Order: sequence, then structure tokens, then C-alpha cells
Amino acid sequence: MFKNIPIKIVLVFFLIGIIIIGGFCGFFLNSLNIISQKIQVEQNLDIGQVTDMINQLENNTKVAVIIFSIAYIIVGIIIAVILSKFVIYPINKLIKSAEKITEEESKEKKNKKKGEMSNLENVFGIMTTELKEKLSEVSTQKNQIETILLHMTDGIIAFNRKGEIILINPAAKKFLSIRPEDNTFDDIFKKFNLNINMEKIIYLENWTSTEQKIQVDDRYVKAFFAPFKDEEERPDGVIAVIQDITEHVKLDNMQKELVADVSHELKTPITSIMGYADTLLEGDYNKETQDKFLNVIATEARRMAKLVTDLLTLSRYDSNKKRAQKESFDLGDLVKKCQDKLAIEIKKKNHTVNCFVTADVPPVYADKYDIERVVLNILTNSIKYTKDGGEIKIYVGFVYNDAYIKIFDNGIGIPEEDLSRIFERFYRVDKARTREMGGSGLGLAIAKEILDKNGGSIDIKSVVGQGTEVVVRIPTKGDRE
Repeated sequence: MFKNIPIKIVLVFFLIGIIIIGGFCGFFLNSLNIISQKIQVEQNLDIGQVTDMINQLENNTKVAVIIFSIAYIIVGIIIAVILSKFVIYPINKLIKSAEKITEEESKEKKNKKKGEMSNLENVFGIMTTELKEKLSEVSTQKNQIETILLHMTDGIIAFNRKGEIILINPAAKKFLSIRPEDNTFDDIFKKFNLNINMEKIIYLENWTSTEQKIQVDDRYVKAFFAPFKDEEERPDGVIAVIQDITEHVKLDNMQKELVADVSHELKTPITSIMGYADTLLEGDYNKETQDKFLNVIATEARRMAKLVTDLLTLSRYDSNKKRAQKESFDLGDLVKKCQDKLAIEIKKKNHTVNCFVTADVPPVYADKYDIERVVLNILTNSIKYTKDGGEIKIYVGFVYNDAYIKIFDNGIGIPEEDLSRIFERFYRVDKARTREMGGSGLGLAIAKEILDKNGGSIDIKSVVGQGTEVVVRIPTKGDRE
């Protein structure tokens, strides 16, 4: 491509030279005729003399034309070489580079046009197509990245070297409560009193990344900071990743509270056991006193055993080690059996307990042992926290796809401010009274865990001095098939 350009330029100059010389000769011969006529008229020379003068002039002209033609050709060649070096060679180099870029496409596409400029046009046409495709690809990737950032659960913020925001997603705005006027690194993070700044992150040589725990209102987030570089490996800005750790913080606090509560719950019975045991060892008491002390020790030991059992049960549910062994069974029969198991406690407090089972209640599909534990826990609470001679009503029925158990009592009730917390572990409405009655504060927490694992639910309504209503819903077998 372009290898024959100098020859073509020489030919073009040669043709132009012939045209110019031909025109010059024609003009010269015409001028000779006019001159000869004037000389003949003015000097009365004979035709022979005039002819000799014209021939001499014509010969001189031919020599001049030949010299001019040779000079013209030489100049044309020089111009062609110069053009080839300073114009054609760069164009040729450009085309070769373009051909390398579009080599694959050039193999597939046949150029119908011929000639150097046409080839150049074709190559740049292919390059234009390639560029459009690349731009389209870049645009697609940009849209994909924006979509990913938009739906990321973590917050992302990118800052340039000046600390100005160049990218931010909605999650970051939400987690850090960023206002429209917060446009820089300092605007966002200075209000949280963090011991960190852009210069430290960008220019500290041994810096890799760091994390900061931030409290924003009632939310906790963790911010990770790391520098990024440009194509020349120079510091170009900072990227911050924001993660919501509110649930982790709450869980950590709950674990700390659990340890404290367990320690307290175990300390009380252990203290009682040690005290009565030491008393028995130090003195010689009669059998009645010994039996009394031993009875206290046994009661506290059973209380500790129940607490440990409840804690292990919750632990198994938390770790998903306890799987529900689901089966189909009659809910009405199970409730009546639970009532029979608590008959002694009911008689001690002289309560009236009535159980009503609606006809045609379909079998439920759940872990029978666990559901029995839930019913026993709720009935036990009703018996404990209802004054002697109280009334307890139990209804077993069916609505939509769930069977239900409703337990009403006219006991002491639960204050409204405590209803939202009664399913928390170790939470007691009346701590002293609950502990006195042998409660661990874990019964309702376990009941809720059991029902959650079995696809059921539990709701409690209560009015102080009037009583409590507990509603338990359990999926039926037909709902699970």
C-alpha cells in the first residue's frame, strides 16, 4: 500500500509539464508567425532572411524547452521523494498501525474500493466501527457497575485526592445519614470524631486499610478505608466501604447480658446450697432441721438443673442443632393430656380449668414433644400467676390453614410496657416473685423459638388486674402437604 505513490506523483508532474510545454510551444510558434510578419513588413526583408532568423530562434527555443523539461522532471522527482518521506510515509505508517488494530475485522470484511486513500478510508471506517463497539461495551459495563452499586447492601464512597466525592451509592447515604451539603471526606466523617484523615490514608507508606466503628443515631456501622492509585501508580484517592453491623452489636450485647444473667441466676441457688450445706456440716441438728435444710438444697439444685436445661435448649435452637421432628397429631388430645399432667398444681390452687375443643379440627404437623412443652409452659404460667380459686379457659379450634390454642385466665396480668419484652431471655415482669416461684425467665423465649421452628406463632394480650390471653397458632397437616 502506497509503495507506487512516488511514481504516480512523477507521472502527474510529467503530464503537467507536457501540457505546460505544449502550451508554451504553441504560444511561441504563434508569436513567431506574428513576429515574422511584422519584421517582413517593417524592415522589408526577404522571406529567406526571415526564415533563417525564425529557424535560429526556433532551435534556441527547442534547446530551452529540453533544458526546462529535464529540470522540471528533476524537480518533480525531488518533490515526489520529499512528499514520500514527509507525507506518504507517515500516512503509510498510520495505515499499517490501523491495519494491526483491525486485523481480525479486515480478514472478515472485503474492501471493494481500491487505491490508497480508499484503503485509508476503509481502515478508518473499521476503526470507527470498532470504537463505537468499544464505547457501547464500556457504557454497558458502566451501567452494570451502577446497578450493582445501587443494589449493594454495603455502602461505597470514593473520594479524589482533594477529598471530594466522585462516587456514592444509596446504602452509604442511608448508613451515614449523609446530607445534600456533605460533599467531602471531612464533611462526612469529621462529625463522628474519627481519628483519621485523607492525607494519612493516601500518603502513609505502610498504610493498607483500616476500619472504624461508627454510631449513627441508633445504628452501628463499620467503615473500611483504603487508598487507590491511578495508571501511573500515583495516589489518586480513597475508597470507603460501609457495613451495617447493628444486628451484630445487638447480638454481642445480648450475649454479654446473657452471661451476666446466667451468672446471677446461678449465683443465687449456689449461694443457698453452700450456705445450708455449711450449716449442716458445722452443727449437730435434729432430723427435722436436717430435712428442712436438705429440702432447700434439693429445691435449689433442681432450679439450677432446670436453668441449665433451658439454656442448653436455647443454645441448640440458636445453633440449629435442634431440628423439629415433625409428625401429624391431634392438638385437642395433646392439650387435654397437658391439663391432666398439671392436675395436682391446679388442685393446689383451687383453680377451675375448662377445655373446649371445636369439632373437626384437622391434625397439626409439628414436633409433638416441643408443642407439648409450649402448652405446659403457658398453662403453668396461668396457674402460677392466677390467684387461688381463679378460672382458666382453654379453646382449641381451626381457622384458615392453622389450628389454634387460646388460653384465658383472670390472673394478675402483665403491664403494657412489659408486653413487648416478655419473649426476651431472662426478662421477668416481677423478678423477685418470678424467682420465688421457680421461674428462670426463659420459658416464653423457648416457646417462641419452638413455634418459630415449627412454622407457628404466639401472641399475648394482657391487662393488669384482669388477666391474660395467649394465642398459639400451629400449621395443620393439610397446609404442609
